[in-house]
Amino acid sequence: MSIALSNIAWLEPVVKIAKGENVAENAQLIIKSVGLPLAGILVFLLVWHAAASNINTSLGQFPGPADVVEQSQSLWTEHLTEREKAEAFYERQEKRNADRVANDPSYVPKIREYTGKPTYIDQIGTSLVTVLSGFLLASAIAIPFGIVIGLSANLYSAFNPVIQIFKPVSPLAWLPLVTMVVSALYVSDDPIVAKSFVTSMITVMLCCLWPTVINTAVGVASIPKDLINVSQVLRLSYLEHVRKIVLPSSIPMVFTGLRLSLGIAWMVLIAAEMLAQNPGLGKFVWDEFQNGSSDSLGRIMVAVITIGIIGFLLDRIMLMIQRRVSWDKSAALR
Repeated sequence: MSIALSNIAWLEPVVKIAKGENVAENAQLIIKSVGLPLAGILVFLLVWHAAASNINTSLGQFPGPADVVEQSQSLWTEHLTEREKAEAFYERQEKRNADRVANDPSYVPKIREYTGKPTYIDQIGTSLVTVLSGFLLASAIAIPFGIVIGLSANLYSAFNPVIQIFKPVSPLAWLPLVTMVVSALYVSDDPIVAKSFVTSMITVMLCCLWPTVINTAVGVASIPKDLINVSQVLRLSYLEHVRKIVLPSSIPMVFTGLRLSLGIAWMVLIAAEMLAQNPGLGKFVWDEFQNGSSDSLGRIMVAVITIGIIGFLLDRIMLMIQRRVSWDKSAALR
């Protein structure tokens, strides 16, 4: 129980207060870990409301917190309505197929997919699948590459200029090139996944792999000399040296790079989806902007809040994984 509570900063003091342990000290901890963040959020909401009420655009007044809540409820209702339509569609299809088979036992039923428009929740799912695919592909390339160049000062010197040149390149610069390459190479009459998904995923991968490469290389190059000497004394092979010495020692830096890469991947994804028209949050924002209805600004603001919350949660999840696999438990403080 104590181990589980240690992962929730505000819950442990609550339990101690309930037991009568250091009530004043634990109350201060609760105020610091819960009260101050809530106060900051409240101030932000008040400033947002005051500013929004004084900003008028061509589409109407800038959305405040109340408008965002209203549009969030509307988007959720639309999602539920669309799911009901899909269920009704499949029920009608099953009934027709059952009647057809009853009249003609040799008939092979065909199941057609529901072709309704993706809802806001569906678009969130698409964005998460896209960003995680690009991030995992980038990690699979960046971690081995970072280890290799980190183990060789000469290779690091050779590739460092290339890394520094490509690291700051915007997704808007990569996207036209990636689109042309995907269109030329990904040719199929029945593609497994849409070209827009592949284009967005590769663009995310190209933009987010550099922090992991750099941090992995630095972490590997910073391994204490004593550990390297131990590896030499034990006459470990190259792969054994990497597995038993390099990876355990460099994990904190590797995860620092992974966290940076995941954050960049999530930011890059929105721009990539806007231009590639991958049906995720980026396309949702672009479609609402193009739509120009009175509700569009509120819906775009819902997307902005959603993007921020998901980005925060992804970083927290990565931090939890790091604490599980790394010896550097102080990572929770950063």
